[in-house]
Amino acid sequence: MSPSSSPPLPTAAPGRVSMLPPKALPLFAALLLAGCGGGGGDTVAADTTAGACALSTTSGGSVVVGSGLAGDPAAPEPASGYMTGKRATYARSYMVTTANPFASKAGCEVLRSGGNAADAAVAVQAVLGLVEPQSSGLGGGAFMLYYDAARQRVQAYDGRETAPAAATENYLRWVSDTDRTAPLPTGARASGRSIGTPGAVRMLDLVHQDHGRLPWRDLFNPAITLANDGFRISGRLAAAIAGSANDLAHDSEARAYFLNADGSPKALGTVLRNPAYAGTLTTISTQGANAFYTGPVAQGIVDKIRVTSGGTPAVAITPGLTTLADLAGYQAKRRDPVCTTYRSYWVCGMSPPSSGGIAVAQSLGILENFDMAAYKPTGIDLEGGKPTVLGVHLVSEANRLAYADRDKYVADTDFMPLPGGSTAAMLDKNYLKARASLISTSRSMGTAQPGVFGTAPLGRTSVNENGTTHFTIVDRQGNALSMTTTVEASMGSFHMTQGFLLNNQLTDFSATPTDSAGLPVANKVEPGKRPRSSMAPTLVFAKSADGGIGNFVLGTGSPGGATIIQYVTKTLVGALDWGLNAQQATSLVDFGAANSPTTNVGGEHPRIDTSNGGNNDPLITGLRALGHTVSTAAQSSGIATIIRIPSSAGTAIYEGGADPRREGIVLGDTFTP
Repeated sequence: MSPSSSPPLPTAAPGRVSMLPPKALPLFAALLLAGCGGGGGDTVAADTTAGACALSTTSGGSVVVGSGLAGDPAAPEPASGYMTGKRATYARSYMVTTANPFASKAGCEVLRSGGNAADAAVAVQAVLGLVEPQSSGLGGGAFMLYYDAARQRVQAYDGRETAPAAATENYLRWVSDTDRTAPLPTGARASGRSIGTPGAVRMLDLVHQDHGRLPWRDLFNPAITLANDGFRISGRLAAAIAGSANDLAHDSEARAYFLNADGSPKALGTVLRNPAYAGTLTTISTQGANAFYTGPVAQGIVDKIRVTSGGTPAVAITPGLTTLADLAGYQAKRRDPVCTTYRSYWVCGMSPPSSGGIAVAQSLGILENFDMAAYKPTGIDLEGGKPTVLGVHLVSEANRLAYADRDKYVADTDFMPLPGGSTAAMLDKNYLKARASLISTSRSMGTAQPGVFGTAPLGRTSVNENGTTHFTIVDRQGNALSMTTTVEASMGSFHMTQGFLLNNQLTDFSATPTDSAGLPVANKVEPGKRPRSSMAPTLVFAKSADGGIGNFVLGTGSPGGATIIQYVTKTLVGALDWGLNAQQATSLVDFGAANSPTTNVGGEHPRIDTSNGGNNDPLITGLRALGHTVSTAAQSSGIATIIRIPSSAGTAIYEGGADPRREGIVLGDTFTP
């Protein structure tokens, strides 16, 4: 799938540390020397290949930031630069790519020890919750697509948080029907009202029951060891702590863990130990997922959600209404994935309550009506080359049309059905062809109108979603998974219990039940409902001879809140239409648009010239000439991509990429082609 214009395959060992400030690179590389165990024995022999799961201590590359300012802020999480020079990684039979080296190491060791993708996902998430607590963890939720190679079946798993049974449609809007003031201390996010019933643990348990092969209890060992022994604070975590220090100070456990005694944020390189997290993981590993949703762990979660004050001096906190019954009753769900054809491929994404699968599929279905190969980037290099004006224009216009439908029609389908009762109407080829006809190649539409399906009138809302993390895994049996996992905003709700942060996921609901015109909003709060998401874990397959789903081709996904849809779309177009390899498609300039006149062009990328207000960059000026309002704010995607490609021996190998905008690496039974 790599283009003829691609650079030569790598000659150096893969697995470089990405995207930390230059002064942090030697430090972070050094701490990678610590080993992480994973998994126990099984009927599958462990891999003894020299170099498998090996971590490189070579930093390589250099960091550039679009504005020239370290920590250039960009929604939804602060951007921390871009590491140039990352090359694709190659593996013979298994691979894992995550946003953090410790997590990649843990997942890879599980695969090396005979575990499969489901086993590795448990280990990866347990470690991510420790080393990237600002992005995901036990107190959050997740979505996963899992490809079972033996059964040739794709299954979607929903671990999205739920609103408590006592929630009302105004739960985030005001304290009560008789006290119509906003939740404290800073609105819904930092109050107990933002916290949904966590779903990630229950979802991973369900996936492991369906597919896992190693004992559940063994999969938490890497994270438990790391929590007890300690790890050094990385660049992204240091920035997250500093940016949230005032809010973390309102929670006694968060304050003690993330801040120094004088209240200052713990700095880059500080060793963090989290015995409380190790204890919670030990409970889950030995007693099963039920021990998280009942008993002392559940009681600790409920107690923290219902606190009424915190900090010194104390500030008032509006409590949430979650009960032990809400936790005990939580259910992760198997759902049908959103699968549709795109040219010679099948693309499968996540179904509602995530809008990601539908929006990505709609974007691709619209783009299918254009010869996207004609608009590939120029000067293709390690960073993916320079996007063309029409390439960015067409993708952004398709995004606008998809977001317009998403904002109006998509929510938790257990409460609000899609038009026609399924995804069929929104993904109909004729409908998307009609939507494509609304795109002009000479002028941006600015703001798109949603399609008309003859359903009951609904209002439109666009919620400002926030952070997350993503990982992609393939195992030696050919199983593949793509999982996006989150606590919502950076550091979630700032509420911490038993070593982990609680989410603020309920702020992904519309705070008001109607729009400005008084029409009901599909994504309003309701008891037991799951807030709409934009997470878009994606798996791609070749079309088989009979037109069905054939061999696995690609897995990808990204964090990034509502911009996830843009990141995933550009990565898929980069790989499927423009022939970029896994790293190039991942590294490629982040671009796209939500449903507004603003088009994003990631200014952190070295191929984008933000000097003189962007007037020296022909891509930016070309888009402006078409009517786009161009934002060059630094982006904070965390794309993780694996592509299955033919090898010279006639078999398939895996090609992986980790986003140079974060700290991730690709590991596996790697080799140099």
